[in-house]
Amino acid sequence: MRKQYPGREAGNSRASRHTRSAWGAAAQQPQVSPRNRTWLWVAIVLLAVGVPVCACVALPLLVRNYQAANKPVVLQVAYSPEKEDLFTELVRDFQATHPRLPDGHPIEIRATKSDPDAMIDGALAGQYQAITPDSSIWLTQLDIARQQQQGGEITTLGQGASMVGEVTRYAVSPVVVAMWEDTARSIGYPAKSMSWGDLLSKARSDPNFKWSHPSTSSAAGLLATLAEFYAGSGKTRGLTKDDATAKGTLDYVGALEKTVRYYGEGELALIDQMAQQGPSYLDAVVAQEQLVIRFNQQGKGKGKLVAIYPTEGSLWEDHPLALLEQPDLTADQRLAFTALSNYLLSPEAQQRILRAGYRPVDLNIRLDSPDSPIKAANGVDPLQPKTVLQIPGGGVLQVVRDVWWYTKRHTNVYLVADVSGSMDGQKLDDAKAALHTFLGQIRGDQERVGLISFASDINEVVPLGLLQDNRGAMEQGIDSLVADGNTSLVDAVDRAYTELQTLNDRERINAIVVMTDGKENNSYLALDELVAKIRAGNQQGPPVVIFCIAYGKDADMGTLQAIAEVTNGQARRGDPETIRQLYKLLSAYF
Repeated sequence: MRKQYPGREAGNSRASRHTRSAWGAAAQQPQVSPRNRTWLWVAIVLLAVGVPVCACVALPLLVRNYQAANKPVVLQVAYSPEKEDLFTELVRDFQATHPRLPDGHPIEIRATKSDPDAMIDGALAGQYQAITPDSSIWLTQLDIARQQQQGGEITTLGQGASMVGEVTRYAVSPVVVAMWEDTARSIGYPAKSMSWGDLLSKARSDPNFKWSHPSTSSAAGLLATLAEFYAGSGKTRGLTKDDATAKGTLDYVGALEKTVRYYGEGELALIDQMAQQGPSYLDAVVAQEQLVIRFNQQGKGKGKLVAIYPTEGSLWEDHPLALLEQPDLTADQRLAFTALSNYLLSPEAQQRILRAGYRPVDLNIRLDSPDSPIKAANGVDPLQPKTVLQIPGGGVLQVVRDVWWYTKRHTNVYLVADVSGSMDGQKLDDAKAALHTFLGQIRGDQERVGLISFASDINEVVPLGLLQDNRGAMEQGIDSLVADGNTSLVDAVDRAYTELQTLNDRERINAIVVMTDGKENNSYLALDELVAKIRAGNQQGPPVVIFCIAYGKDADMGTLQAIAEVTNGQARRGDPETIRQLYKLLSAYF
């Protein structure tokens, strides 16, 4: 008997598949509304009996009515970034069918890529009529955010209180540990089924083993963390708040989390970094199964990834399409949503979903067919996972997110900011706002953060310290920054690196986030000397990862890349419009 997968048997949670036949071909072909047909017959009769003057009156009215009938019904839909290729193709194919409502109005889907936080904010602001995140957990978070916005307590939502209306699940993908095949074989893959405990043993016994899961601000990160809590509690369903806060559970999760090399802004970003940097970056990351298939199919990486399905159980990203009960939602937009939902469940759409590496919800589509990408050649197993974990209610999810800040691996991070003369004015104001955003994203008070500024001289504005003690000083220190002088970039990075090496804290993530808008022109230490020092220091002392931000077109990206790459960090370019979002993304690594 073919195995059924969670979510596939519940392809449409509120919409009936029978509605698809009610549309039939009529919903796909251009139609003339009854009102337009009346005007058309009036014009034909008037012209037939030789009354052209009246026809001149009737025809403009007919044109106007025809134009009104062909005005598109627009449905604004936000989708999660990791399925950009798939969802944009599905929307393109849907539009190619020239979909129309029964009264003849054409349907237009306007799709916007958005990460979960921005998607929730946009939904609350009324920007979208539908959303398709990577997981239904964000639908719960949306309702919680709406309650908070309205000033209410976070409670069990009563009937009619939810902002989420009709929901269609059209694709699913289990959350796995994506590991380099050679590394997996060293642990016993594929003969041995691996557990979270095996991952913990490998991390403890091999100091060179590096693994990561994204921050809990992403679905993969939150679901991985939830799986750890289930493993710690010994349960596979019905996780409660008491289970999540029990000492045994916290000890188990804390032990696992302390072996994480660092976190990340999302599964797609981590997988892409593995493709670019190879095994030297990370040995394993948590991601949905589809991204393992995508990685191996593209063949851009320096090896092959395989999917590890922990024996304790797996959770799924279920990719819902959800209608939002906005105050101005129209009946036509509801019909447009139904038309899109029905298309996503159609055989042709479900086949495209499978070809993209997702598991379709249509049970008639075989996962083990010859042309299915869900196979061992792509590092995955269609018969896994054997155990499926249950997603608990929103209250438990919130507890898991909150408790994670105490169980996670903590951080020592220096923010290193360019305050040379070229930063004067709006550019420095935007940089300050970005630094405040970085701090605001770090909710835990056990993280250590310090601030170093550089121009002609190096200034430790705020020494490294726990945020529970120096958060206010950090906020004030950021506000006090003034631009003037030259650019001592290399000396500033050296100062922060030396401080972290001297601290010699191997229990925490040690990191530097450095931003500059110009070129090095004032340091005593040469770039190659700094790179050599970092390479040696990271081998002998606690490893430090460096993230570099090239702020604007004048920044020396080559220098920043050299500094970042020696630590397996990243160098990215930002500008006044994107600098705040960039700092927000980088904060997810800590």
